Amino acid sequence: MSATLSGLDWNQMRAFLATIEAGSLSAAARDLGLTQPTLSRQIAALEADLGLLLFERVGRRLTLSEAGRHLAEHARAMGAAADRLAITASSQSQVLEGRVRITAVDILAAHVLPPILQKLYSIAPGIEVEIIASNSVDDLMRREADIAIRHVQPDHDDLIARRCRDTELALYAATSFIEKFGRPAQAGDLAEAPFIGYAPDDSVDQELNKRGIPVTRGNFRWLCVSSLVGLELIRRGLGVGLTFKDAADQFSDLERVLPDMEPLRAPVWLTVHRELRTSPRIRIVFDVLAEAFGLGAEANRATPANPD
Repeated sequence: MSATLSGLDWNQMRAFLATIEAGSLSAAARDLGLTQPTLSRQIAALEADLGLLLFERVGRRLTLSEAGRHLAEHARAMGAAADRLAITASSQSQVLEGRVRITAVDILAAHVLPPILQKLYSIAPGIEVEIIASNSVDDLMRREADIAIRHVQPDHDDLIARRCRDTELALYAATSFIEKFGRPAQAGDLAEAPFIGYAPDDSVDQELNKRGIPVTRGNFRWLCVSSLVGLELIRRGLGVGLTFKDAADQFSDLERVLPDMEPLRAPVWLTVHRELRTSPRIRIVFDVLAEAFGLGAEANRATPANPD
């Protein structure tokens, strides 16, 4: 016998098994959806690999040789195992269970994701969600997360991203701050107001200047890296600050400052690694997030592509 187990071709073994069960090459070919010459070549190749004669012709019929009879039982066991594997894989693909890791900027993770996850739980209670509050764009490539919510478009070929609706940022202040410093009626009223800023970003003052608010870097007396920390500084009445409307509007102690001012807009990209997009549990989480964040452009990679 010249072939080893690792060298066996399952298609050839399947052809052998089908021929045993069907009793003829033509019937086995029909069962497998093959032509008879193709099936005959697979049987011949298996015999060559094994160095054995598996069938003998008796008239117009095929009968198992002695070597074929010895192998038939093992072939049937292989076929049964293959059937169980297919059934198990099929059933597992439909079970919405297991962990899905979502990474998002901290303010979205804390104040926007929770109600979305409540809806997800009502749809797929077997899914366990791990939330990773992070601003890193490389989480997916390092496989530290399954789905990422980011404000920059990914540029990796292995990532699939869906452009969602833009997030709006507007000026807010605590009611306690407004009661102490007065309610600004126009942009000029904020010229001396203390502001919360985000280090190392130095463009917030420029964006506010474009909207007619005469602030300089000197107005930014409080700096932080975290949007979540910035929101808390605003709530504490330390100053006026730009923050996410989706989060700030949830707090009764915060008020929109200059509500007629055009908000700043940040793009939202919902991103998943290409290999994981075919996982049913990750797909349903991805779809629930996409619906909640609102669809923008169709799903695509860094260059347009269809995720399916």
